[in-house]
Amino acid sequence: MQIMINLPPDLEQDLTRQAAQSNIPLQTLILNALRQTTENYPKPLSQWTEVILTYEGVPDFPAFESYRDELL
Repeated sequence: MQIMINLPPDLEQDLTRQAAQSNIPLQTLILNALRQTTENYPKPLSQWTEVILTYEGVPDFPAFESYRDELL
């Protein structure tokens, strides 16, 4: 896959300089940075709190589905 991005000149210069100092191609430097970012990015298990996930509702309350026809 190819992705084209526009970098600010200062960032482009920094990346080019770092690649030259590390003696690696610029593409490799960028790929390594992206891999590090995605590996260290916290992946949320759920956006809902435990209170919401374990909510069982009110036993005597009619099921929402029973009102579906009236919503039309």
